[in-house]
Amino acid sequence: MVIGLECRPTVDPAAIHALKAGDAVSLSGELITIRDATAKRLVELAATGQPLPVHLGGRLLYAVGPSPARPGQVVGSAGPTTIERFVAYLPFFFEQGVRGIIAKGELHGPIMREFEKAGAVYFAAIGGLGALLGKQVQRAEVVAFPDLGPEAQFRFEVHDFPAVVIIDRHGGNYHETARARWRRDPAR
Repeated sequence: MVIGLECRPTVDPAAIHALKAGDAVSLSGELITIRDATAKRLVELAATGQPLPVHLGGRLLYAVGPSPARPGQVVGSAGPTTIERFVAYLPFFFEQGVRGIIAKGELHGPIMREFEKAGAVYFAAIGGLGALLGKQVQRAEVVAFPDLGPEAQFRFEVHDFPAVVIIDRHGGNYHETARARWRRDPAR
């Protein structure tokens, strides 16, 4: 079963609370993009007391640097970036009220507790499907740092964007539970 999750522009905290590691979701609404250079600039702005270009409270962030759009497209390839690049920035995002981040890859160790403390979720999008994921973006506009090109901060309007809950707000980790299940019964 796929769970529909609306982010218009924020996501309902009760909907985030109900998600469990391993749930397949279909996201529709607004996603705010994030990349390494963007994350660094946001932290620098906050450190100097300047307002952030977009209010992040209640939002979902998508770790992506979209390629340029071809004629007739909103964006080009829009595959996820590795979550490990953002570990140092996650506490800052959660302090801003971010409810979830979409990326790819695994997380382990102390950073997992930050999701639980913040009541946030880590969603994985499938790497290698950037062209298909880009087709789920119905509108894209740069909202900050246009000089960063694909690492600029965008507001994406998405419809039926597929993702899987990897770390739920209760601390469940789908990578770990799936691996444990496989070890118990490798014939699965």
